Amino acid sequence: MNEDIVARIEANPKYHELVSKRNGFGIFLSILMIINYYGYILLIAFNKEWLGTKLGAGMTTSIGIPLGLAVIVITIVLTNVYVRRANTEFDELNAEIIREVNK
Repeated sequence: MNEDIVARIEANPKYHELVSKRNGFGIFLSILMIINYYGYILLIAFNKEWLGTKLGAGMTTSIGIPLGLAVIVITIVLTNVYVRRANTEFDELNAEIIREVNK
């Protein structure tokens, strides 16, 4: 019985659409996150002087602090984007596949 259900799911074109969309979106967001994180790390490695530049006269905060916070905020935003899409589009496709397979 289970093998029959698996075969029907794998034969469903919506299943392939779901896998393709989810994988493509996940890879896209992963690339954005890698650029975000490693870009900051590369700045630390190769341009410490610029990151250490003070934001203004008499200030103790350097450019690196807001950029580090931006890395964290971008991570949270990208996670939120993925969760919202997963909870709407991907879950709807998944529910359609289940309905079609259980007919």
